[in-house]
Amino acid sequence: MKSRSASCLVTAIFAFSVLLAAAAHAVQYLELTARQKERAFSPAVITEGGKTVWLAGHAGLEDASGKSLAGDFDAQVRAAFAAINRTLQRAGGSLDNMVTMTVFIADVRYGDRFVQIRREMFPQDNFPASALITVSGFARPGMLIEIQGVAVIGGK
Repeated sequence: MKSRSASCLVTAIFAFSVLLAAAAHAVQYLELTARQKERAFSPAVITEGGKTVWLAGHAGLEDASGKSLAGDFDAQVRAAFAAINRTLQRAGGSLDNMVTMTVFIADVRYGDRFVQIRREMFPQDNFPASALITVSGFARPGMLIEIQGVAVIGGK
């Protein structure tokens, strides 16, 4: 009788750990329409469990060596994503953990180029939910983009 109880206990512990792991790793990207896939964003991302990281706005006015990127939109986008990734790594994650972002750009003409670069940043097509907003100015001269977002680490 004791071995049957021990076997049941082991089975129950195993089942509980599987359920716990599944709950802690639940991220669902709602199905993308062709237009959403083309624009590299998800209509919604659903998470359960995990650690939520609220990201401040990240800009890319300088590269990693401190060189100014003022006026270079592509370089600023890549530098902003790199800065976000470094921040998320400090929290135990990466860009793959982004679930939503609000992107501010200085000129509506940068929108399509931003989408192309964002697609490169999320090659698995698990795009964060997103808003892309054109603004009339930023806090610092030369800034062309700022990205703010939320990530859930341990939710995938």
